[in-house]
Amino acid sequence: MSGRRGARRSGPSAAGPPPESQGAGAPAPPEVTIHLTQPGAGTGPVAPGLAAADAPSIHPTAIIEPGVTIGARTAIREGVHVCGPSVIGRDCVLGEQTYVAHDVTIGDGVKTNGHIYVCTAVMIEDLVMISVGVIFSNERYPRAFDEYRRLAPSGPPPPTPRIVVRTGATIGAGALIGPGIEIGAYAMVGMGAVATRDVLPHALVVGSPARVAGWVCVCGTPLGGVAVAPPAQCARCGRRYAVTYGARGRVLSPL
Repeated sequence: MSGRRGARRSGPSAAGPPPESQGAGAPAPPEVTIHLTQPGAGTGPVAPGLAAADAPSIHPTAIIEPGVTIGARTAIREGVHVCGPSVIGRDCVLGEQTYVAHDVTIGDGVKTNGHIYVCTAVMIEDLVMISVGVIFSNERYPRAFDEYRRLAPSGPPPPTPRIVVRTGATIGAGALIGPGIEIGAYAMVGMGAVATRDVLPHALVVGSPARVAGWVCVCGTPLGGVAVAPPAQCARCGRRYAVTYGARGRVLSPL
């Protein structure tokens, strides 16, 4: 295979981490753009002027297609396949045997375990955790054939419903994420849950279909059940939350 890496300053448009986790005045680290002339395993040498410590770590068995942008210090594990065009941010980990389709944007500090399937039209913001065996789906009523009873193309028919995972959310092992939904900031989807509609920020959802079973803090500590008393306060980090009511019921807002 042939390839080259070049420094790049622009990054994915995803929400940043909580204010307390950002260093004041710290310059943004460089990104590495991978341009391949053909699909292949691994990448070429580090570009001149880019510190080796900032270069992404890509396993030789990984397949990185043309048009993929990978941020500094990101680790791509065994058997990962990333289709282009797509963007993977800085300081991420893509676990072994993970598949990332085209038109996917992954923010900074995202951690995935192995055997994840990320379909087309998914946007994952910063600091998201995706556990082993999670599957994203972007077709509501799929068929193997088209209107002429011919084999349907592999890509989803337009318009493709987009899936958005907001900053700091966690998706538990074996969860299924349906098309066109949004998982709110710092929400937590329980293992094996089937998310078929939007998940509110800070909500803990479980079951099939997934329902709100409680609320979680930014740090991941449970705040209480569905009827958590206001104002809620985290026993671990001390963050406090107001309880308000929206179109879908109770909503937690940080104070």
